[in-house]
Amino acid sequence: MKFSFGLTLYILLNCVGAPIAQGQSETSKDSLQTVYVFEMKDDIDPRMNRKVRMAMEDAAEKKAALIVVHMDTYGGAVNDADDIRTLFLESKIPIVSFIDKDAASAGALISISCDSIYMAKGGSIGAATVVMGGSGEAAPDKYQSYMRSIMRSTAEARGRDPKIAEAMVDENIEVEGVSKEGEVITFSVSEAIENGFCEAEVSSIEQIIERYGLENYEVYNYSPSATEDIISLFLNPAVSGFLILIIFAGIYFEIQTPGIGFPLAASAIAIILYFIPYYLTGLASNWELVVFIVGIVLLALEIFVVPGFGVFGILGIICILSGLTMGMLPNEQFDFTFVSSGKLFAALLTVILAATIATVLIFTLTPKINQWESFSRISLADTQQKSDGYTSTSYSQDLLGKVGISHTRLMPSGKVIIDDEMYDAYSRGEFIERGEKIKVISTEGTSLRIKKLEA
Repeated sequence: MKFSFGLTLYILLNCVGAPIAQGQSETSKDSLQTVYVFEMKDDIDPRMNRKVRMAMEDAAEKKAALIVVHMDTYGGAVNDADDIRTLFLESKIPIVSFIDKDAASAGALISISCDSIYMAKGGSIGAATVVMGGSGEAAPDKYQSYMRSIMRSTAEARGRDPKIAEAMVDENIEVEGVSKEGEVITFSVSEAIENGFCEAEVSSIEQIIERYGLENYEVYNYSPSATEDIISLFLNPAVSGFLILIIFAGIYFEIQTPGIGFPLAASAIAIILYFIPYYLTGLASNWELVVFIVGIVLLALEIFVVPGFGVFGILGIICILSGLTMGMLPNEQFDFTFVSSGKLFAALLTVILAATIATVLIFTLTPKINQWESFSRISLADTQQKSDGYTSTSYSQDLLGKVGISHTRLMPSGKVIIDDEMYDAYSRGEFIERGEKIKVISTEGTSLRIKKLEA
């Protein structure tokens, strides 16, 4: 009896305990928190702006408990940094900046916008003065004023000293006990901790997570999607240069062999593949596209409407090259103030080198292209020579030497009557009045060539 009771109790405990244990397991699994990590180790530009935006959206979808920005940058475009700053300030997920080496200029602004700042040994933050891209000199005061204001407001929003944040921009601001007039603030790790711009010195992201009190967590490192990898591939200068080559070659061969369609289609596809990646990353905008299209239109006008090589053709080529170059650079409506000379040179070199190679290949390969069997199937590669018996005339050789009368005035073309038949005719350049005697001197071509018979 006792054995029966014990067995029954054992079975009941197992039946009840199993769901409890399963529930505890599921609860434990559900409590696993995601720490989302992405790097910010390049210039702050439209590409970085897009990357951060996509990473933030992905972190929200994964319901991350914490976002860690692995920071090492010398800064970049203020407008893109401001966009990122706004994203961080509005984020419902806590954001930590882990300054591995440097957070200068725009990087300092972004770090200050984070909930917490941690720094690795040897790290620094500050030096946020806005500088000109080409010369590296300090930008005009309107830019400095804007940078000071967003640094101040960002520091206030995160409970940090706004005056120190301003002094990172303006050398004329003196902070007692921190900086002297004539120098912008750049903090080392210990200085940043002392002045409230860093929580602690750490050596790894794991130490940051421990400080946040997260125990049951998984680290997710952001990686670009396949689409982003493809976009990055087409942003490669070598690929961009190759696409420019196809653009110029396609336009040229379509002009030389109108109606084929393939060269024009290849050029159109190359234009799309060239501009879309830059457009998606924010480098290219409508302005660059308009300039490029205007260049195409001007070149078409030069070729088909006002033949020759004059103003329209030159302006068209300049607009095409300008549109391609500007599409590679971060500018605000043709304002290249903050574009570095290195980036400007790289873009110009890519476009000009590709255009030069395209020109050389065009003039080198054009004489040989008609020899290609594949090309001869879609073009009229053969020429019909007179020596082979070909002629464009539809007139009988019997008309050669015939005498007739001009039916109309020839200036120098008109109508003539020979043996009571009317024919199209043209003179050797002389004007012939109506009713004058004429003689046929050539039957080749679509009109008879005649001369005036002297009385």
